[in-house]
Amino acid sequence: MATAEAETGRTVTTAIPARLDRLPWSRWHWTIVVGLGTVWILDGLEVTVVGNIASRLSEPGSGLSISSAQVTGTAAALYVAGACVGALFWGRLTDRYGRKRLFMITLAVYLAATALTAVSFDAWWFFLFRFLTGFGIGGEYAAINSAIDELIPAAYRGRVDLIINGSFWVGAVGGSLLSILALNTGILAADVGWRLTFALGAVLALVILLVRRQVPESPRWLLIHGRDREAEEVVTDIEGRIESERGEPLPEPHGEITIHQRRSVSFVEIARTVFADYRRRAVLGFSLFIGQAFLYNAITFGFGAILTRFFHVPSDHTGYYFAVIAAGNFLGPLLLGRLFDTAGRRVMISSTYLLSGLLLFGTAWLFGRGTLSAGTLTACWCVVLFFASAGASSAYLTVSEIFPMETRAMSIAFFYALGTAAGGISGPLLFADLTSTGKVGDTVLAFQIGAALMCAAGLVAAFLAVKAERRSLEDIATPLTAVRAPEAEALP
Repeated sequence: MATAEAETGRTVTTAIPARLDRLPWSRWHWTIVVGLGTVWILDGLEVTVVGNIASRLSEPGSGLSISSAQVTGTAAALYVAGACVGALFWGRLTDRYGRKRLFMITLAVYLAATALTAVSFDAWWFFLFRFLTGFGIGGEYAAINSAIDELIPAAYRGRVDLIINGSFWVGAVGGSLLSILALNTGILAADVGWRLTFALGAVLALVILLVRRQVPESPRWLLIHGRDREAEEVVTDIEGRIESERGEPLPEPHGEITIHQRRSVSFVEIARTVFADYRRRAVLGFSLFIGQAFLYNAITFGFGAILTRFFHVPSDHTGYYFAVIAAGNFLGPLLLGRLFDTAGRRVMISSTYLLSGLLLFGTAWLFGRGTLSAGTLTACWCVVLFFASAGASSAYLTVSEIFPMETRAMSIAFFYALGTAAGGISGPLLFADLTSTGKVGDTVLAFQIGAALMCAAGLVAAFLAVKAERRSLEDIATPLTAVRAPEAEALP
């Protein structure tokens, strides 16, 4: 049934959410992980490459008249600003027009923008397409996290969401190693290597775009928007594939929900739901996003500058150090993710934020005393970010599962955009200014600010985090369209 043919205004009773949640893990779910999750690898590649090639871009012969501070400060802030604007713009469209349509469009926007970054001939062009690249990535956050949570069974949702968001750091490892090649003038000319890194990002995006065509629209979204026949077809197809793979019938689903189908929900209703009806959860979301956004955007964009300025690491060697902390970042969600589904959200979210903040305070103290080398600083960051990465990934998990279905993408966009604007735009600008002074005390201060915000967010989570582990999305937050109607039309 096409969108234009959707029959809204009907009240239907269905077990579709329960049928999705009772599914065992299968090859089909791996298809979803690959098709949707790999975009964070591109995001990690983008952010890391820019941070590591900052010194090269500012050198004579790079083909651009730009300073290192402009790359790690202005360009980084514009990328994050683009992501914030993109999240809000695309998030609203995702809730209205569907997950699949938007996660295809936003990836196409990213592909075009990063390809055009590769042909930058002046600073203004580089800045413009860094903004537009972020604009596409911001839309991905809303569309992808919505689709993932609505397609992955409740028993696996926490660990899968964390690992997918943590895959950003797989891209960061690749970006670190790629920057080593790009900065080696013995292999590539100074004005060619950095361009090829952006071009590679566009090629990878094209491959993901082709794979993503196999991912279906969210049956939950279809159901609410009057396209229940399509939702039934999608779920039946998934069940058939999994039964064929396992060679046995699936267990019976338990639980039904009654929905009064609507074509759209007003912006005012979304805002009232999130900020009035769920204000405690809104405070939780903002706290988690502000803490992780400042820490990650400041340090990710500035780590290479710290190594070169304070430890005199050659610009073409910073990638090795960044690859180490990127690996630690990915191992955090990978190894701790399962605990978010077993030990629970509140324990794990609060502990990962608090531990990373306290460890960062310790790192700042050691850095201020001058007892760290490039290697030991990297080791300290690796430990800090092992916990911080799991916590940061759980921020996306949290805001995507604690608000009603009809507001999901817009809620992700709200918290990502506002939290990231507070920490992600000011972070790179402030951090670039502090590290550019060459004073140890200024960099220590930047570390301490990030640590304090992470600890504050951890304390908020200890009191406000929602018990969402192994629960259906509809149980965590009742859909706005849910009704109790005995006369509802039952779906097969």
